[in-house]
Amino acid sequence: MTKILVTGASGFVGSTFMQRFATHDDLELFGVARRAMPWSNYAQVDLAEGLNLDFKPDVVVHAAAHVSPWGTEQEYHRKNVTATQEVIRFCEQNEFPRLIYLSSSSVFYRDEPQFNITEDSPIGPKFISWYAASKYAGEQLVSNYRGEHVILRPRAIFGPGDTVLFPRILRAAQKNRLALLTGEGQPAIGDFIYIETLCDYILTAAVKSGLQGAYNLTNAETVEFQSLLLTILDRLGLPHPTRRLKVSTAMRIAGWLEWLYKALHLPGEPPVTRYSISVFAHSKTFDPSRMLRDLGPPSVSLSEGIERFVTWQRQHA
Repeated sequence: MTKILVTGASGFVGSTFMQRFATHDDLELFGVARRAMPWSNYAQVDLAEGLNLDFKPDVVVHAAAHVSPWGTEQEYHRKNVTATQEVIRFCEQNEFPRLIYLSSSSVFYRDEPQFNITEDSPIGPKFISWYAASKYAGEQLVSNYRGEHVILRPRAIFGPGDTVLFPRILRAAQKNRLALLTGEGQPAIGDFIYIETLCDYILTAAVKSGLQGAYNLTNAETVEFQSLLLTILDRLGLPHPTRRLKVSTAMRIAGWLEWLYKALHLPGEPPVTRYSISVFAHSKTFDPSRMLRDLGPPSVSLSEGIERFVTWQRQHA
């Protein structure tokens, strides 16, 4: 029996992990997060204020984070850095369980195309967003943890339950507010990872001996962003974008919207941010060699993942 504590258990990744492995007889799962959840193996906790539990885990999967593309530096620091400090303190007080840290592929991002990124590619000193900077700050904290630890950097997570990647795009498409980006030469290409593939990799990292360091996680199938988007729109019966925008123009519009939301203290987040545009405007591809060698092939293919996501989206539209 392996006892696993999951932080961020009410979020996209954490809740999928909890539900995917709930019936495994060799696992005992316990989740914590800020939101209330109707589970017996769960506690409502603000990690930034500390973590005290009777549950003594063999493994901690730290998936909690502020993942929105919009927020203040202080908000990202509190929820992504201070919270990680408190998780590490909990681990140190509970016999040093293995710590699996869910970081982000965005720690590598620059505002330009990047190809064949490996785990050893340069990171920083400048970051594309406060989110990316805060996730790398968390990585540095975890790297100094004296227990076993593994850092996972998933790229563009999608699937049933997605709240960040595709929902914003699909809502814009439904309102005919979506535009195709142009002006970068060749169409942008990149990697995605299906949520169940990611969860299976997390479990492997949690229970397989001998793992250490960082792993970039993808579905090991590079695709053209806009072609994939149009395929999903077709499958969902949504209209194709009729407008085209240069990347430079889109970035100016997003910058103006960000300024407006900050200046007027508007609630919520802008309909588009510079970070969101940059993620889809520039090619980002990853070398999956280390992942495939140590963690194995993706458990769900990209095409099957898209099929499952489309089916779920239809049911929840």
